[in-house]
Amino acid sequence: MIKCLASGLLLAALALPACAAFDVGQLMDDLARHKGGKARFVEKKYISLLDKPVISTGELTYTAPAFLEKRTLTPKVETLRLEKDLLSIEREKQKISINLASQPEALAFIDSIRGTLTGNRAALEKNYLLSLAGNPEKWVLTLLPSDQKISALVLRITVSGSKNQIRSIEYLQADGDRAVMSIEPLEAR
Repeated sequence: MIKCLASGLLLAALALPACAAFDVGQLMDDLARHKGGKARFVEKKYISLLDKPVISTGELTYTAPAFLEKRTLTPKVETLRLEKDLLSIEREKQKISINLASQPEALAFIDSIRGTLTGNRAALEKNYLLSLAGNPEKWVLTLLPSDQKISALVLRITVSGSKNQIRSIEYLQADGDRAVMSIEPLEAR
């Protein structure tokens, strides 16, 4: 019995360095290896003025390092396309393009997504304090704005996933509203 217990403790001690090695740097390295793919999403927006969440569904397409498209299919068709710093929005017959380089707060918000997708730790740490929990199989990355202008808009961003796949993103806005997007990968590159 004592021999078994000693062996168990030894195995646990040997496993500790492997568990401790999972940190923000390793997660960023794993995410950087993901070159893109398609996914389905379900987004629930909890807005204080509404009794029920607003639910939308659609598809996401990501191609590293700078192309991201969110095609909302329900309840209304809408396409958001990000190519480098140009954000295009198509809704019904209208199309708007915004150069994010002239919108620093919006760019910082977009960088929370883009920086996570590309595993760009430096881009994330430019505007957020990072905190990681979990292990490579199930991790949670929390981003807390370090800039007052950003924290006036968003209090916290929580990204969770497994290995190099992002499975959900939650935004808690400064006004208390929040959005939770669940992501189901369809294909990876």
